[in-house]
Amino acid sequence: MDRKIERARLLTHKAATMYDQGEDVTRLSSLAKLDASEICREVAEDAVQVLGGYGYTTDFAPQRFYRDAKLMEIGEGTSEIQRMVLGRELGL
Repeated sequence: MDRKIERARLLTHKAATMYDQGEDVTRLSSLAKLDASEICREVAEDAVQVLGGYGYTTDFAPQRFYRDAKLMEIGEGTSEIQRMVLGRELGL
């Protein structure tokens, strides 16, 4: 889980640094958003799985993290839109 989170964090920081330098970040920002939202869902799902049946109960936080993570894939441009932007930027 930590590896995935760190990868998303580094990609986001790289996009922010490039933006601060005035570079075009269309491709990298879409990639960072797509990667971070998918990783968020994957890590939340892993946390639910680690707890087994308890992971689905409201007594433990991972069930809320999982629900919130699903919204991250929708908010500020769905994952499908981010894929379309990436495809366009790559000339596909």
